[in-house]
Amino acid sequence: MQNKENEYVKRTQKDYTLAFKLQVVSEIERGELSCRGATNKYGIQGRATITNWLRKYGKFDWLNQTPSNMPK
Repeated sequence: MQNKENEYVKRTQKDYTLAFKLQVVSEIERGELSCRGATNKYGIQGRATITNWLRKYGKFDWLNQTPSNMPK
């Protein structure tokens, strides 16, 4: 019998569809979920994954750090 302390469980990287990523980003931007809530709801392994999606697909202007769709 092997000792459980010596066992190594390798985490696997998951591939997500573009539609799924956009759905998660949309729910976060509408305020329906937080990043942590999205990781729990959808089983996403890390907050950095969602942060990257927000930067790539979200409406927030990360360079100027202001929402790009708000009226002046």
